[in-house]
Amino acid sequence: MATQMKDTKIDCSEAEWQARLDLAACYRIFDHLGWSESIYNHISLAVPDQEGAFLINPFGLLYDEVTASNLVKIDVEGNNIGGSPYMVNKAGFTQHAHFHRELGERANAICHVHTTETMAVCSHEGGLLPTNFYACGFQGQIGYHDFEGVTVRGEEGDRLVDNLGKHSVLMLRNHGPVVMGRTIQQMFMQMWALQRACEIQVATLSMGNPVVVQQDVLDVHQRDLAQMSSQGGAGLFDFEAWKRRVDRINDSWRN
Repeated sequence: MATQMKDTKIDCSEAEWQARLDLAACYRIFDHLGWSESIYNHISLAVPDQEGAFLINPFGLLYDEVTASNLVKIDVEGNNIGGSPYMVNKAGFTQHAHFHRELGERANAICHVHTTETMAVCSHEGGLLPTNFYACGFQGQIGYHDFEGVTVRGEEGDRLVDNLGKHSVLMLRNHGPVVMGRTIQQMFMQMWALQRACEIQVATLSMGNPVVVQQDVLDVHQRDLAQMSSQGGAGLFDFEAWKRRVDRINDSWRN
């Protein structure tokens, strides 16, 4: 059983410490937004100056207990390589490991969540429908993977990667989404937009038949979104804004 231990500044490179700060902040942001799931699920991040090393949450801690110092450094097999006293949910890291291993920089940052709205859309026959502003940005940009039970078996990994294809979002049917990015900021922005798309879809379908956006409009919408994306710093501005929010609430994640 995990217990909360006193955090102390660890001996690491400046680049790793910055990654630890960003990842710890991300856990607090997810928790603030209601995207946590007790002690389960993960956000993992590649250590920028150590190939094959990743940071992940200590198993047994809530997201609002994660700090820069208590993040665990692991290899792609989930083995503790940083001397942390905390456990890691190695089985839960299985799906992340395949993406980190096979996709490299495309999957530097990965999250898997069980929010009510994203799980509901993953469990809907039509998946994410082009019926709202945010959902229109994802049409043709996400993969789907049929439910095979708890995702802890290594042999499922190739199918996960195949079904993701060239995309950065994989909807695990009857389960929940996996969202990834080259940076933690990019991943966060994708997750935020996906969550909004799913929230609005659930609300819309509760009222009856939705208005479906046609393909020609989707094409224009996605073209214009791509042109505008650089103005937001690929999620950097959003992520820094939310870091300021969680700082005002409780800045212990910086420890």
